Amino acid sequence: MIDLRNKWTAAAICLLLVTMLLGPGVQGASAAAAEAAQPDVVSIVTLGDSITAGYEPGMNLSSQPYGYAERLLEQAWFDGKRATLGNYGILGLTTAGFRNYTAAIKDSTAITADSIQPGIADPRLDSFAAKAAQTKADIAGAKLITITIGGNDVRSLLQQAKDMSDADLKARVQELLTAYKTNVTAALENLRAVNPNATIIIADQYQPVPQLYAGQSYAKLMGAAESFTQAADSLTAGLTRSDAPVLVAHVASRFAGQEGSLSHIIADSDFHPTQLGYETIAKVFAELIWGYYRVPTNSLTPSASQRPMTIVVNRAELMNTPNKPIVRGGQNFLALADVLKAMGASGKWDNKTASATITYGGRTVVITIGSKTIQVNGQKIAIDSPAFLQKTGKEVKTYLPLAALATGLGFDVEYSAQLRTAFINP
Repeated sequence: MIDLRNKWTAAAICLLLVTMLLGPGVQGASAAAAEAAQPDVVSIVTLGDSITAGYEPGMNLSSQPYGYAERLLEQAWFDGKRATLGNYGILGLTTAGFRNYTAAIKDSTAITADSIQPGIADPRLDSFAAKAAQTKADIAGAKLITITIGGNDVRSLLQQAKDMSDADLKARVQELLTAYKTNVTAALENLRAVNPNATIIIADQYQPVPQLYAGQSYAKLMGAAESFTQAADSLTAGLTRSDAPVLVAHVASRFAGQEGSLSHIIADSDFHPTQLGYETIAKVFAELIWGYYRVPTNSLTPSASQRPMTIVVNRAELMNTPNKPIVRGGQNFLALADVLKAMGASGKWDNKTASATITYGGRTVVITIGSKTIQVNGQKIAIDSPAFLQKTGKEVKTYLPLAALATGLGFDVEYSAQLRTAFINP
């Protein structure tokens, strides 16, 4: 497990320095006297093929993917981190194309379909080319880089294995392995040239064809997948350092025996993961990084639209608060006492002005009942939904707009529509 909180974790695979993934950014000495240290941000960059892109059958340019990458971003929020995601997955990318793409990024040379991978069909390639400089900057600033690559190299093998002799299959697998190791090693070295210190995690190759479909070829395909896992383990072992780990996310073993539900192979004759498959991949990465994979407590509700909103403040899910959260106008409101406890803030209520004053980390927010503005360190800020009083039994409680208050106090506020969860982190 790689701990992104503030401690070392010993593991057989590697150690990760806290300063690498969570190195604090602070302002200059004069500014620091007046302002708190800049918050830590976990910058995540995901690279590789259509699995990184989050592709599923039927998607088009307007589709919003929800793959393993987006789930990793949520996991960083669950872990109490401010986090960003740059997803640069390219549809149809092979290991050779990945090598060329990372070389172009490293050398700041032009990115074109012909120079990266002739015949590549991703319609977004022009947009990737246009933002090459930003991609390089994102890679250079990343604390975590994750990769899926190799599936397009072995795709033909999945289709042809049943018609190949054992000798021919062995020879073909060896040929693919040689190219895989050469290309991936070069690509990782390109990334290291741009960012010497990030943690890099590459997934091995899952085998998507269930035994029912593969028949006698199943054992051959599983053997080939195991060979690719061994290749990934071997090449990363030669590149990893204690202060800059290069690790393998062992996805293949999680798919074994579950291929029919974790891929679209049965319903669509497509090798890409289902939503359950993408969650499985995300779990492998997350467990390697944080040691766990979280979902909201109410996630077992069949339909997301039926779930109540979940609020997570600095890793803690708000549950069984003395006063029930209220949703108005699409905004979450919490009672004043519950807000103070959840955020670790101090505050007071002024009956004369019907206002609450909340202080945290050098910031002061004043919220007045019914007002469409709040004051943040004396400056008025417009808000969508004002605070209100709510009668609970014989008591009247002050309910404050959670997102506006959290932002005013300098917290990071993020929202996952898929999880119906708001994340509030210092």
